[in-house]
Amino acid sequence: MRHRGPALRVPDGERSRRIRFPGHSVTVRLGRRGSLPAMKNDFILIPGLWMGAWAWEPVTRGLRALGHEVYPLTLPGLAHPNSDVSAIGLATHVQDVLALIERNDLRDVILVGHSYAGMVAGQVADRVPGRVARTVFLEGFLPHHGRSLLHAFPERQRTGELRLIAENRGRWPVPDATVVADGQDLTARQARWLVERFVAHPGRTLSEPAVLTRPLAAQRASYIVCDKEHFGGRVSADVAAMREAPGWTFHSLDTGHWPMVSAPRDLTTVLSTIAAHHFALS
Repeated sequence: MRHRGPALRVPDGERSRRIRFPGHSVTVRLGRRGSLPAMKNDFILIPGLWMGAWAWEPVTRGLRALGHEVYPLTLPGLAHPNSDVSAIGLATHVQDVLALIERNDLRDVILVGHSYAGMVAGQVADRVPGRVARTVFLEGFLPHHGRSLLHAFPERQRTGELRLIAENRGRWPVPDATVVADGQDLTARQARWLVERFVAHPGRTLSEPAVLTRPLAAQRASYIVCDKEHFGGRVSADVAAMREAPGWTFHSLDTGHWPMVSAPRDLTTVLSTIAAHHFALS
């Protein structure tokens, strides 16, 4: 965590400010001029299925406007639809993020994984816990040692998805715009914009099992639930179980599965709040 940029002004005469976070609040001592220094954090944004760094553009701009350093990623195999992905697995994507952290000598990273990329982010945090301040699972699949993303599906569906991948040159095909938009708080135009840019996903990343060396519940993590993705706020059992983990926090957005498109400002605010919350307590 570093400091940069204009200070947040508070009323004259105040010497401390109570900042409220989910479940509790923190008192922060103010400077001589009654201001809170703007906190600069390093964010790595890992896109979910079919997407690249382009999907994060509004959020990237928003976080940078707040003074943060932001590293949006396009994972191997997702830049070009016709590239050979036969050698790209889940471990390839994990290594790609680790290489970014090492190359830029990043520390105290806020690591954000959307959807599929929860599998990646959770393993990266497991490998370099000293470099990752907090893992943020944005509607993310959670990694479990020895299990793949497709293990989250019933066996018959899992078999069907593997067959579909085999029939499409090792890639998981892009869905139709109507499927992407259905109940997800997207306009028809936004859904088409997404699908036109989607790249069929490297299939091995979905079938390759995760490797963890310590319990996922031991990570410092936050989970963002997008309410319109769920009925009655229900989430999968493995996600719900993390509500009992002492280092985890839960947050919600009133939007669908693609908040970087449907609610980028709200998502930017939540991510910045999660970072501020973490470092205020550390």
